[in-house]
Amino acid sequence: MATAVKDRLKDSLVGTTASEVEPEPSAQTEANFEKYARKDDSGESYMTEEEFVSAIVPRDETFHKIKREQYGILFRVADRRKTGRINLQDWAIFENLLSKPDAEYEIAFRLFDPDGTGRIKYDDFLKTYNLNRGKDSIPFDWNCEWATLYIGDKRKRHDMTYPQFSQMLRGLQGEKVRQAFQHFDKSKSGSIEPEEFQRIILETAKHKLSDHLLENLHTLCNISTGSKISYANVRAFQNVVREIDLVDLIVRSAAEKSVDGKITRTDFLNEAARIARFSLFTPMEADILFHFAGLDEPSGRLSLDNFVKVLDASWQAPIKVIGELTSKAAATTKGALHRVLESAHHFGLGSIAGAYGAFMVYPIDLVKTRMQNQRSQRVGDVLYKNSLDCAKKVMRNEGFRGLYSGVLPQLIGVAPEKAIKLTVNDLVRGKFTDPASGNIWWAHEILAGGSAGACQVIFTNPLEIVKIRLQVQGEVAKKVDGVPRRSALWIVRNLGLMGLYRGATACLLRDVPFSAIYFPTYNHLKKDYFGETPQKSLGVLQLLTAGAIAGMPAAYLTTPFDVIKTRLQVEARKGETKYLNLRHCAATVFREEGFKAFFKGGPARILRSSPQFGFTLAAYEVLNNLLPMPGGEAANRKVAAAATKIKDMGTSIGKGETGLPLNRSRNAMRLILDLDEDFGRPTMQPPKGWKPPAVLAGV
Repeated sequence: MATAVKDRLKDSLVGTTASEVEPEPSAQTEANFEKYARKDDSGESYMTEEEFVSAIVPRDETFHKIKREQYGILFRVADRRKTGRINLQDWAIFENLLSKPDAEYEIAFRLFDPDGTGRIKYDDFLKTYNLNRGKDSIPFDWNCEWATLYIGDKRKRHDMTYPQFSQMLRGLQGEKVRQAFQHFDKSKSGSIEPEEFQRIILETAKHKLSDHLLENLHTLCNISTGSKISYANVRAFQNVVREIDLVDLIVRSAAEKSVDGKITRTDFLNEAARIARFSLFTPMEADILFHFAGLDEPSGRLSLDNFVKVLDASWQAPIKVIGELTSKAAATTKGALHRVLESAHHFGLGSIAGAYGAFMVYPIDLVKTRMQNQRSQRVGDVLYKNSLDCAKKVMRNEGFRGLYSGVLPQLIGVAPEKAIKLTVNDLVRGKFTDPASGNIWWAHEILAGGSAGACQVIFTNPLEIVKIRLQVQGEVAKKVDGVPRRSALWIVRNLGLMGLYRGATACLLRDVPFSAIYFPTYNHLKKDYFGETPQKSLGVLQLLTAGAIAGMPAAYLTTPFDVIKTRLQVEARKGETKYLNLRHCAATVFREEGFKAFFKGGPARILRSSPQFGFTLAAYEVLNNLLPMPGGEAANRKVAAAATKIKDMGTSIGKGETGLPLNRSRNAMRLILDLDEDFGRPTMQPPKGWKPPAVLAGV
C-alpha cells in the first residue's frame, strides 16, 4: 500500500517515466511489430536494433543529414530491460510514447535517464554526451555560467528534472553558437571568417536546415560591408532559424494578400507586425531571410517558391535527390551521347505509345469522319442516323476490319506528329517560364500550345487526308458498284505534294486552337487541382484524368474546323457540291445543312480525344517501367517521386503505417542532435579510461 502511494506521488511529480503505464497493444500496433520482428528458438517475436530502425525509418528514406544508423540511439530508449532486444510490450510503450504531445523531449530525457528515475545526474549526462560527441567537434564548456544556471557549479551540482532538462535543451543551441563564435574570434574583434561561420552552423544546426541554406552560408557576409561575419549577423541568422515556423506563417499570409503572390521585405515586416504581437523581426533578420531566399531572384519580389528553399528543412536540389537515390554509374552518364540516347529512347517509347493510343480509339475516329462527311439532310438519303447507327452499319456492311480502314497511315504518322507537338510546346514554354519561380503567364501558355498545334500540321495534314479517304471509301463502295478500293500509296501518288496539303488552312484552324486550349488546361489541372510540383509527381490515374478533362473542351470547341477540313479533304462524289476553298465550304455547309452541321461528330471527337490521350499515356508509363533508360529522366522522376512520397508520409502525423513513428522519431533525433551532430554514430568511441554506462554498452 505504501509503495503504491509512493509510486503515485512520484508519478505526479516527475511524470510517467518513473512508473510506466503498460498500454494494451492494439491490433495495428501488433501488426506493425510483427511486420519487422524476428522469432527466437521458442517462437517468441522480438526486435533487435536493426529491426527497430527498419520499423521507425523506411529503407528508402533519404539520409543526407541524419544518417540511418544514428536512429539506433532511440533503440536504447525502447529497450527498457537493457537486453539488446525488445518485445511487443516494449514496442507498444514506445509507440505510445511517440503519440505524446511532448514526445521529442521525453525521448531525449529517457536517453539520459535509462533507469527511469525521473532525474538526470550530471555525471551520467556528461559521460553520455562525451561518448557520442565527435572528437573533432568545436569544444563546448559545460562549466560555463549558462550551464551552471541549470546544473549548478562544480561545488553544488544537482540533478535535472524533466522540465529543467527540456528547457536546457531549448536554449542549448544558442549557447553553443555563442561559445563557438568566441572560439574562432581569437582577436576579440566581434567578427569571424565565412568559412568559420559555415563550420559553426554545420556542427550546430545542419540537421535543421535545407541544402540551399547550407550551401550558401558563406554568402552571409554579402549583406554587410566587409568580408567577415559579425556576431550580430550570426545571432540574427540563428533567430530566423529558431522562428522558422513563424516566418513560414508570415510569408504565406503576406503572399495571399499580394496580387501576384510575391512579397517584398517591407511586406514581410508589415505582416509580421500584424500577426506577431511580440515576436517582431529586426531589420537584419529580415535582410538575412530575403538574402537567402532571393539568391536566384535579385528583384527583391519573392514568391513562395523562393522561400521554400529556406523554410523547408527537407528541401534538396533535385539533382541531389536523384544522386542519392540512383546508382553512381547512372549519375556519371550525363554526357552528350547519353542525352542523345535518352532522347531517342523517349521518342521510341512515345512513338509506340502514340501508335497504341491511336489504334485503340481508331474506330471512334472512323465513325466521326463518316458522320462529318454525311451531307444530305433528306431522310431517305441519310445513311447514318447517329454515331451508334454508323458503327453498327460499318460492322454489318464492312465487317470488323472496316472499323480500321486507313489505320496504317495513322500509325505511321502519329509518331512524328506527337513528337513535334510535345517538343515545340516544351520549347516555347521553357522560353517564357520564369526560371526562379517556374511560373508562366497564361498568354504565353496559350502561345506555346498554339505554336505546337501549328507545327504539327506539317505531318498531320498529309496523314489525315490519306486516312480520311481510306475511311470513307468503304461506304462509297457500298453505294456505287464497281468502285475499286484504293491503297494509301495510290492516294499519295494521285494527290501529289500539293494535294496532300489540301485543307491545310482548316487543319491549322483546328489544331492551333485545340493545342492552345489543351496544353494550358492540362498543365493547370496538374498543377492547381492535383498539386503537381517539382518535388511531387502525379500518379497515372491523376494524369489520365487531367488529360481526359483537358481534351473535352479542346475537342468539342474545335469541331467546326474539323468538319470543314474533312469536307475539303474527302473527294466529292457525283452529284455533290465540290468545295472550292475554306470560305466556300463553310458558307455552303451553313446554307445547305444549317449551323448544327458544324458540330457533326462532336461527341465522337470527345470520345476519341480523351481516351486516346489516356491510352497513350498509360502505354508510355508501362513501357517506361518495363524498358527504362538507365539514369534517364523518367527513372529519376520515379525515384524523386518515391522520395517525396516518403517525406510526405513522414510529415503527416498519424497517416499511414509509418507516418507517426518516422515523423516523431525524426523530430526527436533533431532535438538530440542539438547536443552534437555525431550523436548515435556507431563509430564513436569513449574517451580513454572511461567506462560507458550500462545503457550505452548494451548490457
